[in-house]
Amino acid sequence: MGHFKRVGVIARLDKPQVLDTVKKLLEYLQHIGKEAVLEEDLSSMLPGIKVDTAPLRQLGNQCDLAMVVGGDGSFLGAARAICNYDIPVLGINRGTLGFLTDISPHALAEELDPIFKGEFFEEKRFMIEAKIKRQNRPSGDGVALNDLVLHPGKSARMIRFDLFIDDQFVMNQKSDGLIVATPTGSTAYALSAGGPIMLPKLDALVLVPMHPHTLSNRPIVIDSNARIRIVVCESNLTYPSVSCDGQLHITAAPGDEIHINRKAGAIRLIHPKSHDFYDVCRNKLGWQTGYSS
Repeated sequence: MGHFKRVGVIARLDKPQVLDTVKKLLEYLQHIGKEAVLEEDLSSMLPGIKVDTAPLRQLGNQCDLAMVVGGDGSFLGAARAICNYDIPVLGINRGTLGFLTDISPHALAEELDPIFKGEFFEEKRFMIEAKIKRQNRPSGDGVALNDLVLHPGKSARMIRFDLFIDDQFVMNQKSDGLIVATPTGSTAYALSAGGPIMLPKLDALVLVPMHPHTLSNRPIVIDSNARIRIVVCESNLTYPSVSCDGQLHITAAPGDEIHINRKAGAIRLIHPKSHDFYDVCRNKLGWQTGYSS
């Protein structure tokens, strides 16, 4: 049990069973001799448990592994908060689909024992960042592991924008918006909008139009290091939004420029040795499991 001495525990308490799993996780960590560091807001829900605490954005500086109890949404929020710290992240699934959370809450010891013995594999997932400029001045920014989405906000109107890739004009589009997704996010909102499933190890981004006015507009897969620039046309009557993983929302205005790039560094994900991306897709997306030889 020599791997990982201090473990940060993060959870979003939107379901009652999440707290039960957190308690079991803390008991397990104590049993194997690991120090737990609870995210500060979470610790307020466990007043009788005496462990170290830290604000979410400082948690990565106080542990060498972060464990997230919840669904993919909880995992995404944690990833954005600790993305500047070089620590791995492991998810315990208390959500619905759980593409990012591998560990079953019903078999904690059985599935975590091998990991704390060093029997796991690690992969890196890159993130993307958006910076909004208004009259050449910064007006907002955000980071995403799954996707950055330009959308009309509360309005039901379509929006018009110009798209540039590496300073080359691509198209003027009128639509409900545009999804810029990483391979990690290709199985999320982008998939629902008709985008392709991308292997997590690909160094690529996919741009998926949302209900485009011109039906010939289709998803485009580009290099992950490409520089994307979206110019919100002055003719728009509404102020669209840019959402980061569907959780952080930034308001843009007609005439604004949205610059999207690959973020430096990466998130380190820990998986059990049995992890298989295609098996995850079969289970989560309902693909047929039988095959003929």
